[in-house]
Amino acid sequence: MRLPKFIGNNIVLKITSLNALVIAVRLIVSAIIQRLLAVMVGEAGIASIGQVRNVMAMLSSTATLGTFNGVVKYVAEFKKDQPELSKLFSTVTVFMVIGALCSAVVLFIGASFFSNYLFNTSDYIYIFQLLAVIVPFIAIGRVVNAVVSGLSDYKRYAKIELISYILGTIALVIGLYSSELKGVLIAIAFAPVIQLIVLAFVFGKILKTYVPFKSLNLNLFYRNKLLAFTLMSFISTFLLNYIELNIRTLVADELNINEAGYWTAVTFISKNYMVFATGLFTLYVLPKFASIHTKLEFKNEVLNIYKTILPIFGLGMILVYVFRNYIIELIYPDFTGMEPLFKWQLLGDFIRLGALVLSHQFLAKRMVKSFVITEIISIGLFFVLSKVFIQSYGTEGIVIAHFVRYIIYFIMVIFIIKNYFDNKKEKFDDGENM
Repeated sequence: MRLPKFIGNNIVLKITSLNALVIAVRLIVSAIIQRLLAVMVGEAGIASIGQVRNVMAMLSSTATLGTFNGVVKYVAEFKKDQPELSKLFSTVTVFMVIGALCSAVVLFIGASFFSNYLFNTSDYIYIFQLLAVIVPFIAIGRVVNAVVSGLSDYKRYAKIELISYILGTIALVIGLYSSELKGVLIAIAFAPVIQLIVLAFVFGKILKTYVPFKSLNLNLFYRNKLLAFTLMSFISTFLLNYIELNIRTLVADELNINEAGYWTAVTFISKNYMVFATGLFTLYVLPKFASIHTKLEFKNEVLNIYKTILPIFGLGMILVYVFRNYIIELIYPDFTGMEPLFKWQLLGDFIRLGALVLSHQFLAKRMVKSFVITEIISIGLFFVLSKVFIQSYGTEGIVIAHFVRYIIYFIMVIFIIKNYFDNKKEKFDDGENM
């Protein structure tokens, strides 16, 4: 099927429209699964699932020592330069072995501690021991996914995402009906294995072209370059998910576990539609920004992205808000406490989307200091404001904190990027006058 001309001529729309098919299927399937989970495991079960998903997200960073965005950037820059790719993946392999091994050992030895810390019970020791075994699959899958993104191979990316999600969902349903919550958590933990198998089938042959397995010699040539991304990943992925774990625990302690389930359910919905943008960021925005060197080019590209995706997202979010009660009734029956949370979550996510487009410049240009400062302030604000607002607004205070946090974050990012290009222009002018 040929795409309409106005889509075919716009790479952003091309990726967005193809990704839309994947997300549409994902949203439909997710709605059915979330309803099953809500009915069968309840609010407390949804909160527990949220805890495990946060741990999985943290492992996606630690298992590769946060090299994902670095691999995307350098594969995009050197995809035709085999010697450079050899140096890159030799270093990535060292990082991956260290990250996966350390993560696995910590998880296995600390399984009892993590179970009691996150769930106030030792009933979940088996999950952390299972994750310890699965960590290498998480690490390899992340690196291969980074290669797909660095090549901007959006067609295979969409295929991998769709097949992986459907197979993962089948595993989750089997787990749910065979062992209820325990089976669900095992299925979630096993999802990276499924994705890696799909990656091998869909992308295996092409991977050999770009990853010179025979010439890998475990050097650390790219050590300093990748360590910058390790730091950035630790802040944006590991620390953020750690804070979310603690906020969920805070809600359960200050209010009750059901309220923690309501907030988790709203964030599940949010993450499902934000996935729509994730593919665009890794497949297009990051590689594109890496190749842009002037303020005018950057400004034009940002405006092009904004005018393409913000209206689509804005309309989608308005529809989610208008039909929020139907969504709750359809997906989360009896989760009526979710209703007040939608407004602030949606507003925060819209501003977040605009800010994330700009902040990918930090990754594209390895602006480590700017990235770290803005992320720490943003995450710190979220935690502090959540603790303050929950006293007056209950669970709604968490999503209000989410909204306020991203307003401040957006302003900071605009200021820093403007300052970056202004300083670059001054250096260029000084060079010309010498």
